[in-house]
Amino acid sequence: MPKASLTAVISCILPMLSYSWGSFGLGSQPSLLKGEKMVPLGPDGLSISPMGIGTWSWGNKLLWGYDEANDAELQKTFDAAVDGGITFFDTGDSYGTGRLEGRAELLLGQFQSAYLSSGRKLAADRSKRVVIGTKLATYPWRLTANSLESALRSSLTRLGRSEEEGVELMQLHWSAANYAPWQEPGLRAGLAQCYSKGLAKGVGASNYGPTQLRSLHADLAQTNVPLASNQVQFSLLSRQPLTSGLLDTCRELGVVPIGYSPLALGLLSGRFSGDEASDLANLPAGPRGVLFKQILPGLKPLLSTLNSVAATRRKTVAQVAINWCVCKGVVPIVGANTVVQVEENLGALGWRLTGDQVRELDAAAEAVPRGATQNIFQTS
Repeated sequence: MPKASLTAVISCILPMLSYSWGSFGLGSQPSLLKGEKMVPLGPDGLSISPMGIGTWSWGNKLLWGYDEANDAELQKTFDAAVDGGITFFDTGDSYGTGRLEGRAELLLGQFQSAYLSSGRKLAADRSKRVVIGTKLATYPWRLTANSLESALRSSLTRLGRSEEEGVELMQLHWSAANYAPWQEPGLRAGLAQCYSKGLAKGVGASNYGPTQLRSLHADLAQTNVPLASNQVQFSLLSRQPLTSGLLDTCRELGVVPIGYSPLALGLLSGRFSGDEASDLANLPAGPRGVLFKQILPGLKPLLSTLNSVAATRRKTVAQVAINWCVCKGVVPIVGANTVVQVEENLGALGWRLTGDQVRELDAAAEAVPRGATQNIFQTS
């Protein structure tokens, strides 16, 4: 396969597998995070922290090098996140490679159960606040409402949840509108069916653009099912939700926008400087390294701006990049495999970039010659 074609394929596949709020209606509930408020998720009393933890890497050997021997560290990672005030964890029934498909859900259920029985002070109270959002893959054999309900019931088993407990947030992982529009009605009916049966306390979408989001919102409204959220790729290198009007649509419909890959698969983690020699030495192995090698040459101005703002605010580059997402009215979900990563992620909250700093980062991002490729399943 020609190099250019290989790069294009990788650019499409990686996102497909991945990660002032006042105008979106922040609630007034107290938060465990200093200076932050919980974000209402739909009209049924659910609320989440203004940042979540993503579990794409939990079980993924191919792209993230998952090792079952590190599960104890992942438990500590979960514990540190909940202790720090994070209440939202994002997962999916397709997370995990090969025989490990569904591993992320399984681990998340085990970790929450272990946390609850850990004897930690306030463990019971904090565990009750945890909101798990799972995404159900739009596999071609999931054609009916019953097939989607069956998939959710399998997820509940992995999560260690009873039918009565259900899951807090059930999401369609992507829309079939771009390639199999006849599949879409059954999927939407499945959302409504699971909500009406109490198997899901809230329902949401993922990778839906403004047009499809309006359509889904209207369809669900016919059966009095509220659409709580829409999860899309969003970062300084993936600004389509801003330019397409999707965030405006979310605001209008009362749908919470959730942003995955806020650090652009690691490009905005602070690991890279824009200096070719040093960046090549830091490239990750595998497909991400191939993609990074194509994007990094044009990132030096943006990375320099991030470093400058980070130094001014006494924050890390990653914390600035995540905070930029929050400033745009998005709930970012950030991957974490260690306690150290959780602690850094938490440092992205409790403060806000100034308007001038946001505009400075906007300008630098707009000047990037090649950003992250949007998810191949992202609809209009």
